[in-house]
Amino acid sequence: MLLQLLTRNARAAANRCALFHARLVVPALLAGCASTPLPPWPAKAPLPPAERGRVVAPAPIAPPAQALPVPGPSSVAPWPSGAAARPAEDPLLRPALAAQFPEPMVRYRTPGLSEGRRAFTTNAELADWLGAIAHAHQGTGTRTQLLRLGPSQQGEPILALVLTRAGGTTPDALEASRRPTVMMVGQQRGDEPAGAEALLALAQELAGGLLEPLLDRINVVLVPRANPDGADAGTPETAAGVDMTSDHLLLSTPEARALAELVRDYRPILVLDAREYPAESALSDALHAQPGYDALLHYGTAANIPDFITKAAREWYYEPMAASLKAERLRSDWFFASAAGAGPVAGGSVLPETLRNVSGLKNAVGFAVASRGVGLGRAHVQRRVHTQVTAMASALRSTAERSSSLEQVRSFVARDTSAMACRAQAAIDVAPTPAQRDLLLLDPQSGAERVEHVQWDSPLKLRTLTSRGRPCGYWLAARADNVVDRLQLLGVQVLRVAEGGSMLADSYERSGPGASLQRNTIDAPTGSYYVALNQPLAQLAVAALEPDSPAGYVARGIIDDVGQVARIVSTPSLVFEEPN
Repeated sequence: MLLQLLTRNARAAANRCALFHARLVVPALLAGCASTPLPPWPAKAPLPPAERGRVVAPAPIAPPAQALPVPGPSSVAPWPSGAAARPAEDPLLRPALAAQFPEPMVRYRTPGLSEGRRAFTTNAELADWLGAIAHAHQGTGTRTQLLRLGPSQQGEPILALVLTRAGGTTPDALEASRRPTVMMVGQQRGDEPAGAEALLALAQELAGGLLEPLLDRINVVLVPRANPDGADAGTPETAAGVDMTSDHLLLSTPEARALAELVRDYRPILVLDAREYPAESALSDALHAQPGYDALLHYGTAANIPDFITKAAREWYYEPMAASLKAERLRSDWFFASAAGAGPVAGGSVLPETLRNVSGLKNAVGFAVASRGVGLGRAHVQRRVHTQVTAMASALRSTAERSSSLEQVRSFVARDTSAMACRAQAAIDVAPTPAQRDLLLLDPQSGAERVEHVQWDSPLKLRTLTSRGRPCGYWLAARADNVVDRLQLLGVQVLRVAEGGSMLADSYERSGPGASLQRNTIDAPTGSYYVALNQPLAQLAVAALEPDSPAGYVARGIIDDVGQVARIVSTPSLVFEEPN
C-alpha cells in the first residue's frame, strides 16, 4: 500500500513539473524534472526513542575494534589555556559517576590521544597526519587528496581529505563514479575535540583499515577541524567570537563559507556534524542529576525539509546508528538541551541555519552526533572518541548499503521541489511541539541511574506558525551582490536579467519590526537578479529570502533594505543569463 502511494506521489510530481518560461532556459533549473521513481520503503517507520517515550537499555558489548596505527611521530604541545584539565575534586569525575562511563576495550591513537598528552592534536599535527595519509596512498586503488579549503580568520588552514576509488578526486570524478558522497565535519566549536580526534582515526581506517572496502560503494570527504582558531584557543567560537554552528545560511565567517563551497562542489548525500554536548548542564540544578547518555543524535528538523529526506534520515541512519551504539554498550537518545530552571528541555534547533538543517534543505541527509564531552577536559576521551567512531562507521555503512536508494530519493525530492514553483504552500516559520519524554539521568553522588519524565519541545513534530503560497521566484536588486554571493556559495542558481522588463510581484514594505507584502508590478532592470524556484534547492532560497523567515537575510540584516528583494508571483517573460 505504501509503495503504491509513493508511486502515485512520483507520478503526480512528474505531471506537475513545469518548464521555466524564459527566453533563455538554463538546463540546471530543469534537472529536477527527470523521471526517477522512489525506492521501495519498509512498511512501518520506527520512531526515535525520544518519540516513543522510553530509554534504550544497553546491550552486551561487541568485540573490540582494532586499534589504529599512528602514521608518524608527534610532538607534545602545551595544554591550551581555554581547555584546562578538570580538577580532581570535580563532581563530574567522582568515581561512582565515572564508573558509568568505563574506558572502551579499543584504544585510539592519534597525536592528541598519545599517552601522557595534555593537549589534543594541534593544527600542525592534524595537517601532518592528513598529509601522511594522502601521500601514502598515491598510486594505490584508493585515491586520496588533501584539500586546503581556505584560511581561518587567523590564517590557519582548514583542511579536508577526499577518499575514493573513483577515477579521480575532483567533484566531477566523484560525480562520474555514480557513488554517493559522504561528508563528515568535526570541531565546529573549538571546545569539542572528540569529533576531530575521531575523524583522524576514521581517516586511517578508510585509507587502509577495516573500513576501506566501503569505498567500493561510496566516496568520503572528511573535515576533521572546521574551526582551527577555536581549537587552538580551546574556546567554542571562531576568532571573531561567532558560533559557526549557526552560520550555515548567513555565511558570515570564512570557516562557514569554506564548508559551504565544499558542500556545493562535492554534493554529499549525507553531511554528518560531529559535536559534543555538555556533561554538566542546567539539569544539575533543576533535577539534581547529570545526563546519562554517551551520544545524543539528531537529524535535520527545519521548515520545508522534504518528507522523504526526513524519512531516510530516521529509518536508514538514526535507527541503525542507535543499534550500533547499543551494541557497544554506548547509550544514545534523541538530542536535548536543558535551559535554566525546570522548564521543558529543547530537542534541537528548528531554524534553517545549522549544518544539519541547511543540508536537509539541500536535499541531503543532515545529521549531528553529539558525544558527552564539553567541560570534561581529557576525561573519558577514549570513550568519547569511540562513541563518535562507532556512530560514523554506522553512517558510512548505511550509506553504502542504501547507495542506490539514496540517490533515487534525492532525485525524486529534487524533481518534486522544482515542481512546486508558483504553487503549493511554503512554511515560513515553524515551532517544535510540546510533548513529554523520558530522560536517563545519573545521580552525581552515587552514579545511580534513574528515569525522569519531563516536558520537552519536540522538533520531530513541527507546528507551522506562518505559511503562504510559494512564489515563482525572487527578484533581487543589482546592488544585492552580497546576497547573490551567499546564495551561489550555497549552490542556489541565480540568474542575471539580460534584458529588462516588468514582473508581477509581492513587494516588501516595512511594518513595525517586520515586513508586509503588497501586490504590484515592478521593473526588473538589466543587471538585477532572479532566483527561480523551479530548481532543486528552492527550499533553501525560501529560507533565505522570505521577509519573515526567522533566520533569513532580511531578519538577520544581510538585506538591510527590503526594496532589494521581491516575491515574483507569475512566470516572468524576460531574458536571463548566468552571472560570471
